[in-house]
Amino acid sequence: MHQHLNDSTSTMEMAIKNMSMSTSMETAGILPSQSARIEVIGVGGGGSNAVNRMILSDLDGVNYRVMNTDAQALLQSAASNRVQLGQTLTRGLGAGGNPSIGQKAAEESRAELQQALQGVDLVFIAVGMGGGTGTGAAPVVAEVAKESGALTVGIVTKPFSFEGRRRMRQAAEGISRLADHVDTLIVIPNDRIKDVISEAPLQEAFRSADDILRMGVKGISDIITCPGLVNVDFADVRSVMTEAGTALLGIGEGSGRSRAIEAAQAAISSPLLEAARIDGAKGCVINISGGRDMTLEDMTSASEVIYDVVDPEANIIVGAVVDEKLEGEVHVTVIATGFEGNQPYRSERSINKIASQSIYSQPEANESGARIPEFLRKRQPRNDNEI
Repeated sequence: MHQHLNDSTSTMEMAIKNMSMSTSMETAGILPSQSARIEVIGVGGGGSNAVNRMILSDLDGVNYRVMNTDAQALLQSAASNRVQLGQTLTRGLGAGGNPSIGQKAAEESRAELQQALQGVDLVFIAVGMGGGTGTGAAPVVAEVAKESGALTVGIVTKPFSFEGRRRMRQAAEGISRLADHVDTLIVIPNDRIKDVISEAPLQEAFRSADDILRMGVKGISDIITCPGLVNVDFADVRSVMTEAGTALLGIGEGSGRSRAIEAAQAAISSPLLEAARIDGAKGCVINISGGRDMTLEDMTSASEVIYDVVDPEANIIVGAVVDEKLEGEVHVTVIATGFEGNQPYRSERSINKIASQSIYSQPEANESGARIPEFLRKRQPRNDNEI
């Protein structure tokens, strides 16, 4: 009944016309607005590793910077922009797993941070929480970023439970401090990754954690920087994410006739959401990506799945991006904000729970594994009944 091909063709034609109009404006002497300056900052060892992965994946439209107290780790980074924190305090030898040292090192380098972040519109702060530099320095970096006027988004991982209670406790305390200095905070629980890919090699598990950080950044940055079927500007994203507090990240993908619905349902019930759900969210950024065969019906179907669970008056920003590599597929990334209470990571009860909990429940998946993104699904343990 639905004319998918016609919808797709007409939408593509509109996108081409919009690009032609932009060219005509420039010819007429009407200059387009400047692009938003987006910077991804990896703080500490875990954050720097995540940035390296983003650089290797060719995530476009953003600048990269790493900050560390470990001079040797900085030299090995793929990022060309580097800040050595606390040169006098640590002498380039790291923070020794002590967040207090990480914080003091960042304070020592505050003037350099201010200079580095001047004029940036959107700052992502990527951190692997639980160690010394990232845990201690990230709140200082976030504070400087917000003072500079940037929309500041923290996207961090909590340690795997096998990393120990001390590291889990430090992570919880660091998340609490970081929440005071960012507009939006996205927390990825590494133990959820462990549940999905429990038999993966250890190195692959950490790479998957980095991939999720990358996809969180990509989900937001792509709809700002990539020409899409539905264009979203920086002001739109800012309206949803400014002073939004804790956010939830969901990622899903689908293929076949019901690909869009499948992807959206996977995103809102993602293993990454831990025990939380996006029900009642008052703000939502949705990135719907697909190949050139993606249709208006795909967009409508995916959006409606999410509309049904968020607050009826929610401020929802939807962007659609065409990626030729996704022919026959639809990927949906959801960043949900504006929850009642707003700060589930700040309470003492939450900190104690995070420090003591060892594993989380196994996420459900349908027969096709649609609830689990491909980069996680590929490392699931093989079923003994499979040939």
